[in-house]
Amino acid sequence: MSFSTEVRAAFRRGETDAVVRMSEAEIARAAAAGDLANEVEARYSLARVAIRGGDLPLGATRAREALEVALRSGDRSLAERPRHVLAGIARMSGDYTRARGLYQESIALNESLGRTEAVNWERHNLAFCELKLGNLAAARDLFASVRAAIFAAGWSDFVPYACVAGAALASAEGDHARAALLVGVTDAAFAAIGQVPDPDDAADLADIRTAAVAALGGRTFDEAYARGRLLDPRAAFA
Repeated sequence: MSFSTEVRAAFRRGETDAVVRMSEAEIARAAAAGDLANEVEARYSLARVAIRGGDLPLGATRAREALEVALRSGDRSLAERPRHVLAGIARMSGDYTRARGLYQESIALNESLGRTEAVNWERHNLAFCELKLGNLAAARDLFASVRAAIFAAGWSDFVPYACVAGAALASAEGDHARAALLVGVTDAAFAAIGQVPDPDDAADLADIRTAAVAALGGRTFDEAYARGRLLDPRAAFA
């Protein structure tokens, strides 16, 4: 198994300490060997860990370090992940206009590289920026097209994120009962693949949950959430 595959799987399982150990060791090895691709991956992984821990400034520093190595390599494809992280930090910092621009740049880069899954992922993130900027129609269209692509391609790892998007849209539209149900669908979908949400999506889920509990009350939220836990994601969006 490659370092990239192993460290990303550990991160998705929430094994933060393991990611740090693996990444620090890989930075030392890769720097000594001149292996710029894996050095970028390791520095990118440390950026994600910092963000998950709530330290956005450190995450930005780590992402810029990864980007510097990527640019030094001359390989445009290596810059994609650090740029993705910097866009996510802008989004989590509340600078949605800047984040939107960074995601649009990332989409263009991934399109030029022929990375269909990455394009879809960044369109998912772009939709959240549109949502936060109050552009509900644009967000709704983006979420729908991304979800359709996920289900059509059978990208199982992306399914929980389609559920996060549905919950976020329902919350923005004031349908807190559906938002609560979709939070349940989301949690079950992540559990089904043995993963935890990425930091920016985890923050969105927490906000959706808080808003739904405030609007519905704890008992009603829990009832809707429990129903969602039993729903298949496709059925939830049928």
